[in-house]
Amino acid sequence: MTIIGYFIIVNKSGWLYFSELMKGLITIEKLKLKVTIDRPIGYIDDYNNCYPLNYGYISGIIGGDGEAQDAYIISKNAMMPLNTFEGELIAIITRNDDIETKWVVSDVGASYSVNEIADKVNFLEKYFDSSIELIQ
Repeated sequence: MTIIGYFIIVNKSGWLYFSELMKGLITIEKLKLKVTIDRPIGYIDDYNNCYPLNYGYISGIIGGDGEAQDAYIISKNAMMPLNTFEGELIAIITRNDDIETKWVVSDVGASYSVNEIADKVNFLEKYFDSSIELIQ
């Protein structure tokens, strides 16, 4: 476990909220997550960005924009378009100039460096002032 400065709150309606309050004071373990893929490998968005990896959302966890939490999938076993992916949270990308964080989900037990993750998500993150925190 590593102190990453985030925590999850469950409100009375059962929704999970991910927050940056108390940064540096909370410790969490790698979460096992199911990601619904809405932008599979090869997807081209409205800004003409082609997705070289699967990208989606985690139902029931609300991101900074009030929508389901977004997640990049980085996996040597997911090199084709997918509908869903199950894995564990390995990193959090904080956009210092945006209201959202992006989560990075990979195979259970997989390990990537900050530089490896940055290279894989650069196709979108190059437009933002982002930092990556690993969850170990």
